[in-house]
Amino acid sequence: MKYKTLLFDADGTLFDFAKCEDVALRETLESFDIEATDAVVADYSAINESLWKMLERGEIEKRVLFYRRFELLCEKYGFLRDALEMSKKYAATLAEQVYLLDGAEELCEKLSGVADMYIVTNGIDFVQKRRYAKSGFEKYFKGVFISGEIGHEKPAAEFFEHVANAVPNFDKQSALMIGDSLTADIKGGINFGIDTCWYNPKNKPVPEDMEITNISLDFDEVYKFIMS
Repeated sequence: MKYKTLLFDADGTLFDFAKCEDVALRETLESFDIEATDAVVADYSAINESLWKMLERGEIEKRVLFYRRFELLCEKYGFLRDALEMSKKYAATLAEQVYLLDGAEELCEKLSGVADMYIVTNGIDFVQKRRYAKSGFEKYFKGVFISGEIGHEKPAAEFFEHVANAVPNFDKQSALMIGDSLTADIKGGINFGIDTCWYNPKNKPVPEDMEITNISLDFDEVYKFIMS
């Protein structure tokens, strides 16, 4: 088997972040006496996604992103609420949400005995640590790297350099980045010079300008590629 080090993204790859986000957001909105309609939730998600894209491009600071998404949501609907307090409530609630994608744990269990596995994730450090601990993934992974602790976000080279320096006997030729985000996971892996496996369950169009090592539509395909 070629790969000795597997770097797994967390949200959208192993964790069902859409569900985690939905539950945490609705609870947060309701705690501030805001009706958590599907429209409000959808607008928050769109705002949040656009801000994370800005963060990946270095156009906004993470600390600003956390409360800015609630500012923009409140501005859109005319809610008179404290965005910073909403942000704190949301983060604390999100930290308790641990919903895994179907088949994620089975994949990790099968691979944990054949390679050294690490989680590499963007996000708030205490939120990701809490969810990681509650998930039971500690028995499969050698460690977790969180951008909030490292000080750099995927796809920055500094993020991957930190991981490479911390992982024992790290070798680019035998390392694989597995993730669902083209801009953070796959672009980051490609730019760092390691193979990439794009977890693409929605069968999104493949960018012509990216040399992705493998594209998997489900976890069975991820497993077969790694073991080939």
